[in-house]
Amino acid sequence: MSHTLGIRQAQKQKTRQALLDAALVLLEEQSLSSLGLREVTRAVGVAPTAFYRHFRSTADLGVALVEEALGSLHPMIRTTVSTTGDREERVTRTIDLIARHVDGYPAHVRFIARERHGGVQPVREAIREQLARFAQEVKDELAKDPVSGGWSEDDLLMLAHLYVDQMLGTASLFLEALEGPEEERPERTRQVAQLAARQMRLIGLGRHHWLD
Repeated sequence: MSHTLGIRQAQKQKTRQALLDAALVLLEEQSLSSLGLREVTRAVGVAPTAFYRHFRSTADLGVALVEEALGSLHPMIRTTVSTTGDREERVTRTIDLIARHVDGYPAHVRFIARERHGGVQPVREAIREQLARFAQEVKDELAKDPVSGGWSEDDLLMLAHLYVDQMLGTASLFLEALEGPEEERPERTRQVAQLAARQMRLIGLGRHHWLD
């Protein structure tokens, strides 16, 4: 009996993931607010009623996509602001991590960039909650750095949000660079990396002189 239940559970998880994957492909060309569940189930090859065994609505599916896109990034976010290495090494490490993530998961990055200010409220809220968690984690890492001595909690959190926003902006620019003409991608990517490095250095410079 337990073996049968295990097989059913595995099949259910497989179908759920197939629905998420199909939705992500469909969302390459449209926003979540215009996505119909019949489109998703047709792409997977299941009946529309099967959708409700996994998600209450397309908004619920969208929230699951947010978790899939951002939930696994928390260790990476902490790594980007780790105090390991000198300032320039940290900048290089951060930009490299963002670039590799965008290259590996462009559809997820595009989904977050589009839906962060999109028309589906539960999804906007889910993204906002994840970004707030990122900011808190960044703040906790920043607080370990001696440079942060004397900073208030509010100022550290403000700085953390600056870093998170900058990372998101950099990810979006890397995505745009990947979507341009193939022969232009290396140069466009180089320009994005260069701009991101300048922005991070500027934030870092302001940080070192904030209490002056």
